[in-house]
Amino acid sequence: MRTYISRGHDGMHSPFTIAPSQFIGRDLGTVTLLKVLGQGSNGIVFIAFQRTLKRQVAVKILLKGPHTTEHSRRLFRQEAEMVAALNHPNIIPIFEMGEADDCYFQVMQLVKGNDLETIIEKRLKNPLPTRRTLPAGECIRITRQVLDALAYAHEEGVVHQDIKPANTLMEERSGRPLIADFGIARTVQAETRETGVIVGSPLYMAPERVRQEPSDHRSDIYSVGVMLFKMLAGMLPLAEHDPMRLLIRKTRDPDSLFTTKPSETSAAIDSRLEAIILKAIATDVTGRYQTCREFDNDLESYSGHM
Repeated sequence: MRTYISRGHDGMHSPFTIAPSQFIGRDLGTVTLLKVLGQGSNGIVFIAFQRTLKRQVAVKILLKGPHTTEHSRRLFRQEAEMVAALNHPNIIPIFEMGEADDCYFQVMQLVKGNDLETIIEKRLKNPLPTRRTLPAGECIRITRQVLDALAYAHEEGVVHQDIKPANTLMEERSGRPLIADFGIARTVQAETRETGVIVGSPLYMAPERVRQEPSDHRSDIYSVGVMLFKMLAGMLPLAEHDPMRLLIRKTRDPDSLFTTKPSETSAAIDSRLEAIILKAIATDVTGRYQTCREFDNDLESYSGHM
């Protein structure tokens, strides 16, 4: 049994120290924390027992930092209200969001399955070269469902800001992707903006976010484009692998991030699919897909001729 986790290997370290043992047995809202599922750059995830409905749930804890401000508290409350209203089959439902003296927390459905990052990594270890990446049709199916969920969220005024394979949980029985971490990413960003610390996952972060410029839903589109490229290629042809060097390159010369074109990286990527990927990850937001629906329409058209 797994739920989502913001993995440290593709993100920056959190500026907050988390001691998981201090939370075991603790009550937060209507839940009691039972067991640690994992720890990542944005917090720690627990299996918990919801006392009111007598069921197991997943709980993500985000510790408050030394620079917690009234603005970040207000932002978290606003995000909580918006995220709680989201109702989409590809978004993990949130049952409760709250705040304690030392942390924020989200209570959500506990889903059986692996995150997409884990699935991609396991495929790379397959002894058969032809089985080391997900089939192109499967990659497109997953991407289109993620885009549909994000389009819905964007229309509701919610931007995710940390889309990546590790935040995309694949439900074991149905195979559907579920996006996690809504409402957390923007709160983390608010917590650290004044310190100059960049919080997020450098590989999937849009260049405008790395430069700490104003960003919107198109930053999510960039992240989905990189995720699609990663699914198809298995391993991305990166000029830099160190997170800090990656951030510097995205700031100074984002067009040089990848050393080869998508079509030169995987036989599954033809010229038409390459054009879709390159438009999604355009460094200039005006050259990028302007909406998830637009991105999805091109993938639908492409898949119809596969």
